[in-house]
Amino acid sequence: MATTHGPARTSRLHLPRLHHEAGTTELVGAPGLAARTVLAATRIVVGWTFLWAFVDKVFGLGYATPSGKGWIDGGSPTAGFLGHGADGPFKGLYNDLAGTAFADWAFMLGLLGIGIAMTLGIGMRIAGASGALLYVLMWSVVLPPENNPIVDEHILGALIVGALALLGAGRYFGLGTWWTSTTLVKKYPWLT
Repeated sequence: MATTHGPARTSRLHLPRLHHEAGTTELVGAPGLAARTVLAATRIVVGWTFLWAFVDKVFGLGYATPSGKGWIDGGSPTAGFLGHGADGPFKGLYNDLAGTAFADWAFMLGLLGIGIAMTLGIGMRIAGASGALLYVLMWSVVLPPENNPIVDEHILGALIVGALALLGAGRYFGLGTWWTSTTLVKKYPWLT
């Protein structure tokens, strides 16, 4: 729409934002029901992929982690991927980290924390940033990707978890609205 006053304005992307007033918090510019449903379903599915990876690696359920090779059986959740799957410019670094207590604990706590947060819709900022970082790190293990010289499913995953956090997806069919009203989050808003 053109105006007769001043220069033409370019359109900007308007993301939903939190509005705080008189002890209440509301999401301004929220998407419609169909979009909220898709965001919630995507958030829950992404959360479940992190939780499932955690459970499979702990117990060796025979999917990505062979039976009897789970963390609970003395197996390492990072030894295979970092020790044998690494390629490219960071191969040496990842081979050195493979199977170390630091790598195993950081990876498993990341899977669990991101999975719980995404599934429940709480702590979405931290989950989005952590999930994106984990995906990018996993992408860097296999550089260059097998089927594309630059992009693979890890980059797609990083963008998805980032978008879920930015769009406030935890507030849709999740505990995000309750979470943002807690005393803890009001005191430390970065936990949103």
